[in-house]
Amino acid sequence: MPDILFIQPTQYAENGKLCKQRRINLPGLAFPLLAAYTPPQWNVKLLLEVVDEIDYNASADIVAIGSMGHATFRGIEIAAEFKKRGKTVVMGGYMASIAWEEAQKHVDSVIIGDAEISYPLMLKDFEETGTVKPIYKHPISELKNLPIPRYELLTEKPIGNMLPVQAGRGCTYGCSFCSIACLYEGKYMFRPVEEVIRDIKEVKRLGFKRFYLIDDNIVSNPKYLKELCRQITPLKMNWASQCAIHLAINPELLKTVVDSGCDLMSFGVESITQEAINSLDKPWLKSDEHEQNFKILSKAGITLSTEMIVGTDFDTEESICETYNFVYRNRIPIPRFYILTPVPGTALYKELKAEGRMLTDDLKQFDGRQCVHIPKQIAPEKLTEMYWWLNNKVFSLRSILYRVLFNASLWRNPSMLVLSLYINLHYRYYIKRKITPNIF
Repeated sequence: MPDILFIQPTQYAENGKLCKQRRINLPGLAFPLLAAYTPPQWNVKLLLEVVDEIDYNASADIVAIGSMGHATFRGIEIAAEFKKRGKTVVMGGYMASIAWEEAQKHVDSVIIGDAEISYPLMLKDFEETGTVKPIYKHPISELKNLPIPRYELLTEKPIGNMLPVQAGRGCTYGCSFCSIACLYEGKYMFRPVEEVIRDIKEVKRLGFKRFYLIDDNIVSNPKYLKELCRQITPLKMNWASQCAIHLAINPELLKTVVDSGCDLMSFGVESITQEAINSLDKPWLKSDEHEQNFKILSKAGITLSTEMIVGTDFDTEESICETYNFVYRNRIPIPRFYILTPVPGTALYKELKAEGRMLTDDLKQFDGRQCVHIPKQIAPEKLTEMYWWLNNKVFSLRSILYRVLFNASLWRNPSMLVLSLYINLHYRYYIKRKITPNIF
């Protein structure tokens, strides 16, 4: 029987050591789903490098490597080691899909975009010829009849108390910095509600009381979300996801979401200044409504997780300092920050490249720890310095205590209080080692 080895790489810390954890709390769905598409004559093994060690002498006819964020560059190293041993190496995921010309230099094949058609074709080619094509690109037009993911590949790992479920894929917005917008170009595909519920029931059968929807913007189809929540409610499970902050201005939908068991939601609020938000092609998001929306969501029972960006042409030292004040003042329980990184293939990258404002084309430097472009109002070196200053201030013990333990809304849901405290301390651990805390 042929063997396929799935690998999700970890990332490097500033000291050159690999990031490792005792457990991974939010495992991905891609490999369990692909495993469900794998013909029964194939043996499947999954390694999550953040908790597993890689045996380069392992039996594998195909090594399939994911490309998630900054860990992609570690994935390229892993690919080189397996290719030295004569293995067929393929790579997929959003980074390889966007920068496929670079990825192609390091592997035998790149699967671009959705893999539901491409992956089985790649396996078929290997079975018939012993080789694979350099590129597989077969977009899908609908998300129907997906198999139940092989969750046992995750449950045999040290993981947290949630398993991933997907209701839709893509996003209707075209934010210039976003890899999802680059890949899906405004398209959002939704799965049939009954198939999503089937997967949630499987998660419950496995003994989990929580799940998380890995969708990029679950609120983009309010009618769909309302029906999904209506069918989730009787299952009596808690869940989390991410979506546009529009949820706050739809009281009926917000109540339906909360009543169905949602108690944690991540929102991309991007910046405290409207000019910065507009520069990211996100003008529908209004900075002067952030604080009111936060109050509405918190009062409804949603624990807030926010994502913000520094490094636009409208950011200054003063605005970054005020960003800290904004997060502290609003007691945001789970904030996250990113240096604006123009990923090759995105509209933002093309714009800055044309203007001669990219500092490097070395993708290994696109690690989220440093500025790789020239902003208009702050020097790149100063931006990098202020980025780490912001993280260290927000995740200081004083700030964590104020935003979490002294946050009255969290005391209404002790489990969310404990989770928020844990995540903040987890992020603090990474930041002290100058690692962008995007692994949880």
